[in-house]
Amino acid sequence: MSSPAPLASPSTIAILSALAEEQHGLIDLLEGPVCTRHAGRDFWRGKLHGQAVVLALTRIGKVAAATTTTALIEQFGVNRVVFTGVAGALGKDVNMGDVVVATAFLQHDLDASPLFPRFEVPLYGRTLFDSDAQLTALLCRAAADAVRDRAQFLPHADAFPAARMHLGLVATGDAFISEASESAALQVTLRAAGFDALAVEMEGAAVAQVCHDYGVPFAAVRTISDRADDTAHVDFPAFVADVASRYARVIVERFLLALSKQ
Repeated sequence: MSSPAPLASPSTIAILSALAEEQHGLIDLLEGPVCTRHAGRDFWRGKLHGQAVVLALTRIGKVAAATTTTALIEQFGVNRVVFTGVAGALGKDVNMGDVVVATAFLQHDLDASPLFPRFEVPLYGRTLFDSDAQLTALLCRAAADAVRDRAQFLPHADAFPAARMHLGLVATGDAFISEASESAALQVTLRAAGFDALAVEMEGAAVAQVCHDYGVPFAAVRTISDRADDTAHVDFPAFVADVASRYARVIVERFLLALSKQ
């Protein structure tokens, strides 16, 4: 039996987030929105700034993120994927209110040793999955502009007077790092293996691996919600609603506008 035909146009970008609050406002901006229920998820198709897009929530964790990404590629025919969301800081100069654009991802909780080196994905011969260079460059520009102009759309922009945009490695794992001891131990383990991650989250490496398998370009941007320490749970919902979702909307819009000019 043949596979069902993709439901999207030949050039369609998936915009992913883990939480509904992280995509707040984007669905309202869609031109000609159509919602399709598939694999227990809602996929919103339409156009944003002239670009055909599919908005979807990965949900939380690597398996859920992989399921969503596979469905987007197989069923909806997307040929580029962009992720927006939040993350905890690991880099010493990365702070709450900063924005990190990923250059590559690794799974910090993957350990198939002694059969394979620590962090290496078995049978892939690699530890890192790189972001797409073109999409990442556009995200960097959009994120840097958003950080610069944050006073225009954040309700309390003065709370992050030294906010910066960073570019680098992001670590992914099925654990919410919420204690200083966990964060410190993770940094030590990664650095001992030669990796210096800027941020930690729960979906990016899974999406990156699926996109690698299908040959689909992928890029991701994360707003830093905490220092991945004992304060990680404090006012997290408020931060997502008041800061991360606003960053995501502005960055996605500016990213799509830049893409439309290429």
